[in-house]
Amino acid sequence: MKPLILIVDDNEDMLDVISDELNEAYIVARALNGHQALAMLEKTPVQLVVSDIMMPGMDGFELCRHIKTQFEYSHIPLILLTAKNTLQSKITGLETGADAYIEKPFNADYLLAQIANLLTNREKIKDFFLSTPLVPIKSIAPSGPDQLFLEKLNDTICNNLDTCDLDIDKLSKLMNMSRTTLFRKIKSISSLTPADLINITRLKKAAELLAGPHLKIYEVAYMMGYTSTTIFGRNFHKQFGMTPTEYQKMKSRE
Repeated sequence: MKPLILIVDDNEDMLDVISDELNEAYIVARALNGHQALAMLEKTPVQLVVSDIMMPGMDGFELCRHIKTQFEYSHIPLILLTAKNTLQSKITGLETGADAYIEKPFNADYLLAQIANLLTNREKIKDFFLSTPLVPIKSIAPSGPDQLFLEKLNDTICNNLDTCDLDIDKLSKLMNMSRTTLFRKIKSISSLTPADLINITRLKKAAELLAGPHLKIYEVAYMMGYTSTTIFGRNFHKQFGMTPTEYQKMKSRE
């Protein structure tokens, strides 16, 4: 599916212009002010926000500050658009957590490039995390609050890896969060379901143990909650492109 981009501007003509430029590559949602934007974020899985700064009621700075400080939305990249070209305005935009700042009038290709760059870089970071055994989950955090969340999530999963039936219901209780909120947050940051993330965390912890000199593969498999070394080996190979044996040999040569 195409990424969903939310455009926020109190000028409907500007919304039309930006929508026309983005429609080919993205699904576009529109809001006329910051309050409408926040209401839309509550019910819509937005991947990126493009917002004007000068708006009545809630301006772009306040919208950006709200998004970047709210747990549910802090992972969403945000681009600010403004006719203000003062240095102080740019500093304020960055201080509120904006990922990019574009002056009006802007070149449509430049806006498209900024959007593509932000989304592509996020995907590259996720792919590197998924394919590299010892890269920690916090590496995919787009913000400070998200890093704290991911560290707590990782610790919670690692402390319960010997629980074979660890699932979203048990994990949400351990995290003291609703099932829906936890699912949406994990999916938004990592593009993974909680079940997939639990399995990957198991495999990454297994890789950490296999990198040491003392444990056998079957011992690590059972420590991680696998009832079969065959299933463990198959999952390890699928995730990291090598068998546990190949990985252990590689680490022993380092």
